[in-house]
Amino acid sequence: MVGGPQRDEVWLVTLDPTQGVEIQKTRPCLVISPDEMNLHLRTVIIAPMTTVTRPYPTRVAVRFQGKRGQVALDQLRAVDRQRLVRMLGVVSARTAKDVSATLLEMFSRV
Repeated sequence: MVGGPQRDEVWLVTLDPTQGVEIQKTRPCLVISPDEMNLHLRTVIIAPMTTVTRPYPTRVAVRFQGKRGQVALDQLRAVDRQRLVRMLGVVSARTAKDVSATLLEMFSRV
């Protein structure tokens, strides 16, 4: 993983152990943290992807590897790079833009 994972890449990530209602198992996750952070830190900010759809404003529709689902931005977490199993691909530019717009809306104080 020379240089580290990059934003908008989808990685298979081991999320266990979890607590409460956190999304669990080993599953595809979208890298959210900027490349500058990914290059220098041992942690990566990720959002799990799920095929279970919920009508939450913090979920972004995604189509990846032929499957429809959502990026669960309400389940953001920082994980150690050791949890990243392998890179699966990259989301579309449209999905990346929708994720960024939703994150801005979530954290805006306007």
